[in-house]
Amino acid sequence: MSDSLRSARAATFVYFILCGTVMGTWVVNIPAIEERVGISHATLGGLLVLLGLGAFIGMQVAGRLTDRLGARVVVPATGVLCSAALVLPGFSLEPWTLAGALLVFGFCNGCLDVSMNAHAVHVEKAYGRPVMSAFHATFSVGGVLAALVGAATASADLSPVVGMAAVGALGVVIALVSGRALLPAAPTAADTDTGSAADTGSTGEAEGFAGAAEGLAGAAGQAPAAGGRGTNGRVWILAVLALMVMLCEGAANDWSALQLKDTLGAPASVAAFAYGTFAATMTIGRLLADRLVARFGSMPILRYGAATAAVGITVVAVSPWVWAAFAGWALFGLGLSGCVPQLFSAAGHADSSAAGANVSRVAGLGYVGMLAGPAVIGWLTHIVALNHAFVLLTLLCAITAVAAGILRTGSDRTPEMATRPLNAP
Repeated sequence: MSDSLRSARAATFVYFILCGTVMGTWVVNIPAIEERVGISHATLGGLLVLLGLGAFIGMQVAGRLTDRLGARVVVPATGVLCSAALVLPGFSLEPWTLAGALLVFGFCNGCLDVSMNAHAVHVEKAYGRPVMSAFHATFSVGGVLAALVGAATASADLSPVVGMAAVGALGVVIALVSGRALLPAAPTAADTDTGSAADTGSTGEAEGFAGAAEGLAGAAGQAPAAGGRGTNGRVWILAVLALMVMLCEGAANDWSALQLKDTLGAPASVAAFAYGTFAATMTIGRLLADRLVARFGSMPILRYGAATAAVGITVVAVSPWVWAAFAGWALFGLGLSGCVPQLFSAAGHADSSAAGANVSRVAGLGYVGMLAGPAVIGWLTHIVALNHAFVLLTLLCAITAVAAGILRTGSDRTPEMATRPLNAP
């Protein structure tokens, strides 16, 4: 395997960590910024809609730009913009300035999110085996780093602007330095047909591209496609599945701790571990998912993962015991862990020439689900108890499990990697 491909993979990890750190830094500073601006929780909730709107728009723009200009141009540029935009909410003193800052920050974050995922698809294609889930796992590492920086800033009694500016400045440098290691262009149909090394600069990468179309048909769960109406329809189905799965993730993010506290009467110190359990098993699952996909294919990972998540959230909904609720949240996180990466990967591999646009559709609709999840559960609590509202999540996971056949390769055999062009570690 060429050193340049190893470097491209390492750089992709860096951008995922960067994105997780930048977003996490905003999240850990939300209470301080809310107090500084002097707004209520309700007002903050409305302003966060602008963050989501900006991210959605950014995803659509970045997808097409990545296909046209290449990830080596778009990913570093969006990494710089996202890092620089992080400081804007910290400088905001009025609700209207915070609104504009969140709209810009959301736009830049959405651009980085889609462009780095599109490049991750190209790296996976060059490797000829699944590597997408590991990238998503390292996003969580960024969140941990952000929490550490936030804790250090708070303990030193510094303004949130100091920590946000420091992370943003370091992010700009990292985004610029890491960009040189990215792949120069996506592997095209011509690359896979002829095995030419003209665009990659090395025989190892050319061999990887040549075997990628066949290999990823098994690993990513679909046959190579040249685009067209059928591909577009399939991508939108993947997007709807992403919406359902990420709606479940969003609900867990905001309601897991409250479920233990309000429904089971657990103290706040204990209830906080509900989300920690969910996040930990999701991270572990994503670290393991790539090897499982390489062995069994992505369709079983999506199907049995969603089914496991359905069992886990059902346990949460019906159990009267705290320890059983923890077990349910653990199963829920473990089951969901491999679902989103497989949907992103399948969308990116559906048509290599439009990987960015296809990933932006799936990521964009999925992001809508992530934002809608907490609100939908909150609305349902006006009708039924919180734990009973989680039955909706059971239903969405069950539908996802049934619809997982969209990733089927077209045969009932175990869809292992047909070709391993690179003995990648």
